[in-house]
Amino acid sequence: MFGKRSTASDLLLDRPAKATEVAAAEKATPPVPGMPAPPTGKKAPPTPIAPPPAAPTTGRQRKTDEYYDLKTQIFGALIDTIDLSQLSKMDMDQAREEIRDIVNDIITVKNVVMSIAEQEELLEDICNDVLGYGPLEPLLARDDIADIMVNGADRIFIEVRGKVEETDVRFRDNAQLLNICQRIVSQVGRRVDEASPICDARLPDGSRVNVIVTPLSIDGPALTIRKFKKDKLTLDQLVQFGTITPEGASILQIIGRVRCNVLVSGGTGSGKTTLLNCLTRYIDADERIITCEDAAELQLQQPHVVRLETRPPNIEGEGEVTMRDLVKNCLRMRPERIIVGEVRGPEAFDLLQAMNTGHDGSMGTLHANSPREALSRIESMITMGGYQLPSKTLREMIVSSIDVIVQAARLRDGSRRITHISEVLGMEGDVIISQDLFIYDIVGEDPNGRIVGRHRSTGIGRPGFWDRARYYGEEARLAAALDSADTGEQMGRA
Repeated sequence: MFGKRSTASDLLLDRPAKATEVAAAEKATPPVPGMPAPPTGKKAPPTPIAPPPAAPTTGRQRKTDEYYDLKTQIFGALIDTIDLSQLSKMDMDQAREEIRDIVNDIITVKNVVMSIAEQEELLEDICNDVLGYGPLEPLLARDDIADIMVNGADRIFIEVRGKVEETDVRFRDNAQLLNICQRIVSQVGRRVDEASPICDARLPDGSRVNVIVTPLSIDGPALTIRKFKKDKLTLDQLVQFGTITPEGASILQIIGRVRCNVLVSGGTGSGKTTLLNCLTRYIDADERIITCEDAAELQLQQPHVVRLETRPPNIEGEGEVTMRDLVKNCLRMRPERIIVGEVRGPEAFDLLQAMNTGHDGSMGTLHANSPREALSRIESMITMGGYQLPSKTLREMIVSSIDVIVQAARLRDGSRRITHISEVLGMEGDVIISQDLFIYDIVGEDPNGRIVGRHRSTGIGRPGFWDRARYYGEEARLAAALDSADTGEQMGRA
């Protein structure tokens, strides 16, 4: 199958001058820890007993240095054997089978003593190294992991159910970790090295990736992956998780349907992008949507979607395309809705202009701890962009552009909640006036340390977007949702 391959035996013994050395090396190959040594005529010296490893958090025992030494030998022999150009032409399953056959031949020639389970694990690791993302593959395959954080070759953490825990997975060394990082970013046409040590990228499934390498990362490359579930979350599922009440979910559905301009605010890891994906499910299928992101992670289901992504400068420092460039270009593409993955700079000004000039229903996310802080941050980002506009003018533009702010939060027990659904009403003097439709009250915590709270309506019976809801025929559903949720006072008295 491969141009360079005959058999693994030919590979390892094709240098007569070194045949004796190879045979000696094969005999000296250490057995895999945990397996009995092969029977010999001589009594084997006692092997020192290593301390037992810590309890694994991933179900996989931490591998020893001897394992990695053996894997390195077999991996080097594999690379010498296969023709990588031919391997790249195969589909994934065929390439895995071919690699497994060659590795089995090499293990046989080297006379390595391994159990079937250990050999399968070694085969899987080597296949992942050649075809995938190495030690990260088992973590990427788990759907319950939200974040993977690699702090150098020896420390890998994951977030499961809102809690961060350390795993027993590790890389062979920082060189292998850097190789995996470069493989990830090269798939989207980017590069990371000492000359360009910071990079944002994405995996094929849309998971967001950030890489920072030496000399900026002192202890080796730092890799952070924000994973997305294979099954896209919906508002109904968020209701089941307790993120929002059924009445609050109905309000959000109506907000997405009637083309309110929405800002999703929250801290890091609070679920802003997930919530934005949920809101976009209620956009009509005949609307033209254009998304602008630093790393494409939005997963819209509508047929008429144009996805745009920023581009960093090349090695000469040229060719950069910023978020502001994308938002400005959107206005020339006949969009009906513009969705900005994250507003973090001067593009806030262009987004507000788009919202205020006929592109109703536009959406975006930004980092802020409350709806009031979100409004202040937008004003600050516009000012930092160099616009010399009076503060009152900026606030009037914000009021005329943004209709609703949805605040998401990640609580200290790891749970995620929608804490505010607020609408922007207008101005009194120089102050922006807003009102909350739904809020989340923390009551306490249960014996297990989980936060106990409740969502409640503030009693607003006719929100500012009532006329817009009536225009789209949603006023009856809006009134029903508000009326059924208006139990905050009764719950408080109870």
